[in-house]
Amino acid sequence: MTMDIDSGVQRVISQAIAAAEAKTSGEIFCVVTRASDDYRFVALTWAALVALSLPLPLVAFTSLPAVQIFAAQLCLFLLTGLASLWDPLRLALVPRSLKHRRAHRNALEQFLAHGLHTTKSRTGVLLFVSLAERHAEVIADEAIYKKVTANVWDETVAALIAGAGRGDIAAGFSDAIAHAGAVLAQHFPPQTGDSNELPDHLVVL
Repeated sequence: MTMDIDSGVQRVISQAIAAAEAKTSGEIFCVVTRASDDYRFVALTWAALVALSLPLPLVAFTSLPAVQIFAAQLCLFLLTGLASLWDPLRLALVPRSLKHRRAHRNALEQFLAHGLHTTKSRTGVLLFVSLAERHAEVIADEAIYKKVTANVWDETVAALIAGAGRGDIAAGFSDAIAHAGAVLAQHFPPQTGDSNELPDHLVVL
């Protein structure tokens, strides 16, 4: 997936956040990243596994001396390692469960790093997308989880994934923000003295 974030995209998303937050005391915060890990260790792991599998068939079916087998093993390690540095191949080699864990961990880190847990009423909501992992997630603070079950955010996540899949970050986030705003408005209407505690723009990592 590619990511093209220009001032126009930022403006659309900022306007969507402002419109949604005008109807609620909740706070919506948006983050997108190209990848939640570089997975370089995966390239090295696969290179090592492939290289380690080479000596047995060579010993069993050829009469090559040990030094040539070692040289072939080293060359295979280097070639496999270099091939695995190509992003599409490396990502294809990463287990889906590992990609999910890394993206989820990144989402949690962003939630804490940007202070969504420090809003006055504990009503911060993070909309997070990690493109390489094809992962989208909604993380809501304590007060929201007491009133809103996790499955309510399925439509929000679906909008994020659909937009990212089309390469249309602006539309994906705008649709997700609108849905999240409607959920928040239902449970957390505007309050007198509300202030905007979190920035109304997309954070790009």
